[in-house]
Amino acid sequence: MNLNLAHLHLLINHFPTIGFIVGLGLFAFALIGRSDELKRASLVIFVGIALMTIPTYMTGSAAQEMICVVAQKSPNAPCANPNVSRAVIETHRDAALLALVFMEITGAAAWLGLWQYRRSSRPSNPTLLTVLLLAIVTLAVVSNAANLGGPIRHPEILSGPDAAAATQPAGAQTAGPQTATGVRLGLDSGGLGKFILGVPWMWPVCETLHFIGLSLLMGVVLVIDLRMLGVMRNVSFATLHRLLPWGILGFAVNVLTGMMFFIAAPEQYTQNGAFHWKIAFVLIAGANALYFTMFDETWTLEPGEEAPLTAKFAAVSAFFLWAAIMYCGSMLPFLGNAF
Repeated sequence: MNLNLAHLHLLINHFPTIGFIVGLGLFAFALIGRSDELKRASLVIFVGIALMTIPTYMTGSAAQEMICVVAQKSPNAPCANPNVSRAVIETHRDAALLALVFMEITGAAAWLGLWQYRRSSRPSNPTLLTVLLLAIVTLAVVSNAANLGGPIRHPEILSGPDAAAATQPAGAQTAGPQTATGVRLGLDSGGLGKFILGVPWMWPVCETLHFIGLSLLMGVVLVIDLRMLGVMRNVSFATLHRLLPWGILGFAVNVLTGMMFFIAAPEQYTQNGAFHWKIAFVLIAGANALYFTMFDETWTLEPGEEAPLTAKFAAVSAFFLWAAIMYCGSMLPFLGNAF
């Protein structure tokens, strides 16, 4: 059996929901018990799940392409597989996009809390309250997306009109009223994709913002990693740490614009090996950024002191990871089949 992105989606699609339940439960216990250690652990979980949600959404698009082969080029055409409802899939996809948006916002707020732990020993109460409120809303929309995904290959869990609509012959299926259990709450990914492709200036603007975000991110990465490797030893890491939010802002801009590219033309990326490697490197680079946010080894560096070997290894690996990300992104038209 040849493994593909649909298999990967089946493997990881429960991580956002289950992981977020664990993170929110731990965060609630931390707030009640006023435990800084548990607060930090739960914030790390939120950030990690936010990163994991990116490939979960992207592999979901690949799974849609594989299990719902459209018989015609029309966006309203039914799935060629008579056992799959195109309407149910699109309902789940739109709900998943909304869940992705809230997940990334919650992850960004959680990272800000981790950064504040280093700047002032503890995050501010407004930050913790924001994370809590975002986490509650995010869990609701993620759970709704997961619930809407169940009937895609298990229509037996539907009942009433939903069951009749989802199990009708393929030729009778339409992209009209969405048929699935749960609240039909989501973002119109199809409409958003048409907007990005249909407005002449939209794609160039996203490209420009993508490169601005990358420049901002790489500027911060280079300064911090060079300090770890012995350049600018007269500067403490705590001083450079003030730059990290700017680097995360650049990363957020890249994620936002990158997802807009993906939503506009997912088939250009899901079948592109260079893009698969790019996303894998992005996830590892995100974990690399957590190292410089959390661990004491770099934070204790005073002016003139040399970084430990683990910090140097993290710095060298960051150089490699971001170089690989930029290479894979630049080679999408040449190594894969994009554009």
